[in-house]
Amino acid sequence: MKRAIVTGGAGLIGTGIMRHLRTLGWEVASFDMKELDAELQDDGSRSIFCDVGDEASVHGAFAELGWDSLDLLVNNAGIAGPVNGSIETLSLDAWRKVTDSHLTAAFLMTRSAVPLMQAGGNIINMASTRAFMSEPHTEAYAASKGGIVALTHALAISLGPKIRVNAIAPGWISGDETLSSEDHAQHPAGRVGQPQDIAEAVVYIASAGFMTGQVLTLDGGMTRKMIYAE
Repeated sequence: MKRAIVTGGAGLIGTGIMRHLRTLGWEVASFDMKELDAELQDDGSRSIFCDVGDEASVHGAFAELGWDSLDLLVNNAGIAGPVNGSIETLSLDAWRKVTDSHLTAAFLMTRSAVPLMQAGGNIINMASTRAFMSEPHTEAYAASKGGIVALTHALAISLGPKIRVNAIAPGWISGDETLSSEDHAQHPAGRVGQPQDIAEAVVYIASAGFMTGQVLTLDGGMTRKMIYAE
């Protein structure tokens, strides 16, 4: 049985990844400050409390998990809200809170996971289309996700060929069933993304043996769409 750690496993995308991996027979553990839902825990998934942006918490979580091997690490955790106010008023503490939750967390988790991985291991980092385009007042989030893109290709070179490292850049992913037809129709793919779309991409990348250092964009085509006010 293959083993995977998913950070932020209790969130929308994380839960989708956890559930999909369990369906395929993986042994999975969530590192999160929130507990997994009861259904996943009843199905055998591990729920490990961890502040992934804190060095001591990461060390403690790996010790609690107690695994001696790991096949897949999905660095998915991070503060979801991208807007942090104007750069003039953005505090250093707020900046660090966001960047630690995404970028520092990916570093800390990877550093602890690599010694457990054998040849063929995989690391998948969750970037965002916000690494390539922005709305106003999202500097900390965009910088975090841009850093994850760069961390991904740097790790791929450092850890290859033993371990492959790739990233996924989701666009709008939602579990809301009340979205409007306009929300869906603006996407060239005809709909807003779902957690299952990301989960299936994780499994694909984990099996794509010639893929490393890459970013797979899953946004329904939105970053390829020219948008001008008429």
